[in-house]
Amino acid sequence: MPARHVRSWILAVGACLALAAAVVPWPAAHADEPPFFAIEHARIVPVSGPMIADGTVVIANGLIQAVGTNVSVPPAAEIIDGHGLTVYPGLVDSMTTVGLGVPPAAAPAGRGAAGRRGPPPAGAAISEGPEDRPGTSPWRVAGDELKTDDPRIENWREAGFTTVLTSPSGGMISGQASVVDLAGERPSDMVVKSYAAVPISLRPSGGFWSFPGSLMGAFAYVKQVYIDTRWYQQASAVYNADARGLERPRFDRTERVMAGTLERHEPVLLPGNLDKEILRAIDLARELEVPAVLYGVQQGYLVAGQVAASRYPVLVNLDWPTRPKDADPEAEETLAVLRLREHAPSTPAAFARAGVPFAFYSGNMKDPKEILKNAKKAIDAGLASDAALRAFTLSAAQILGVSNQLGSIEPGKIANLVVTDGDLFADKTTVKLAFVDGKRFTIHPKPPAEPKPAKTPAN
Repeated sequence: MPARHVRSWILAVGACLALAAAVVPWPAAHADEPPFFAIEHARIVPVSGPMIADGTVVIANGLIQAVGTNVSVPPAAEIIDGHGLTVYPGLVDSMTTVGLGVPPAAAPAGRGAAGRRGPPPAGAAISEGPEDRPGTSPWRVAGDELKTDDPRIENWREAGFTTVLTSPSGGMISGQASVVDLAGERPSDMVVKSYAAVPISLRPSGGFWSFPGSLMGAFAYVKQVYIDTRWYQQASAVYNADARGLERPRFDRTERVMAGTLERHEPVLLPGNLDKEILRAIDLARELEVPAVLYGVQQGYLVAGQVAASRYPVLVNLDWPTRPKDADPEAEETLAVLRLREHAPSTPAAFARAGVPFAFYSGNMKDPKEILKNAKKAIDAGLASDAALRAFTLSAAQILGVSNQLGSIEPGKIANLVVTDGDLFADKTTVKLAFVDGKRFTIHPKPPAEPKPAKTPAN
């Protein structure tokens, strides 16, 4: 081949390689971040193993590459001095709506739609029975509805939370919950497990003029949904095997989607806060014959033995009952209310003693920093601090079916970490860094809010 042709061929190949490099970038973690980090000389709490007093965690391309006292650090790694710092697995809020946009304010308590005795509002859909599927939309999947501009994503992350189980709200079967990491330029970057659980609410969605208008009706409806779904599964299997001469099964969107949740063995989240409600939820789970997780369970201290015998894990609502700020100071409170308020924080310790697997969730708390403060109340009520940490990390990951991906500091797991300047549950500890999918977030302390000016009394 003539020299000039060789030169032309080399230039052409070089141009093609340059174009390919421009079109297909190298797999770096982020354009403005190095692909490797190493936190050296830090106190490391892996949760899955013993604490390391002076160790190193290496992060490579979004995953934990190595952890220990004598590990190899890649030459390209950015070194973070961990002296005086503690590294924990990223915390998990095991039931919330974070990432789905700030929900609308709840309607004031009283005789609303569920208690209306007059005619229904104009245009309101009236459910006459289970076939109308009231308050049911299981085809909604939280992972499909994520909003990256939800301000709570950053707020929760700055408090040390890197992962949440987030759920659509509204209705008795409002949709399917997803396990989501709290960082990502696109919603698709955030989803860890799309079909993670089926949350069920037993609040009646109807009223005097619509089904179901009572708690008994709500129980009956949920049971009917599962009966109908299993019939659909059986009828569809027979029809699909040989449709000739058979009546086509009626299409029902709820049955089709719920059949998928059964086939995937998705856990069903069932509510129960008071002792009788918890036992009722256990009975419902057995009737439905589904893998269940109980949530709420603040009066679990009275029935921890029965919960342990059921072998169902639980999600404990850390939004402990308190006296409303606007309550009438002269109003008397029942002994049952006072007892629940006093003893609810002892529930996690009771579960730990009974061997009940449990994780924590935030309930209706608006400030994520209050979550750890309320966990500290459980510690003060007898829960070991390492058990509290486990409830925010590895136990949560196990209950949600993602323990092979996160929940502890182990090689190969997602690099979700929180770095603090002291013990996680100590009053003055602050979060310094958070890593989500290996992406670093530096937490800057926010200035205290300026005091509101005092009101001048009117003349």
